[in-house]
Amino acid sequence: MTDQRPERVRVTSPRTGRPRHTSVAAEIDRQSEIGEVYMRSLMRAQFRLALAVVAVLAVTVGSLPLLFRGWPALRRVEILGIPLPWLLLGFLVYPLLIALAWFYVRRAERNERDFDDLVGPR
Repeated sequence: MTDQRPERVRVTSPRTGRPRHTSVAAEIDRQSEIGEVYMRSLMRAQFRLALAVVAVLAVTVGSLPLLFRGWPALRRVEILGIPLPWLLLGFLVYPLLIALAWFYVRRAERNERDFDDLVGPR
């Protein structure tokens, strides 16, 4: 009587469990292409925000010299004995700068929060 054992078979099938997902943070840490794409997107968003703020500043404050050059009579206008250009530069520009700075900081923080929500642990 011959001893017939079943032949051994090696199973080399791929894992059938759920696929492994790497996090965005891990991609950034590894400095992979995907991580670079995410970082570039954050940098682009921050750069667009900075350009928008600078554009608003350039249009508002930068137009004042053009305004006074185009209408010289405005240079001679005085309110409470103070020339209008001095009033605008002294009392209008600084609140505008503070408002733009406040806006920029809030939006930049929001961009970073959105990025952190994307990158953070799920």
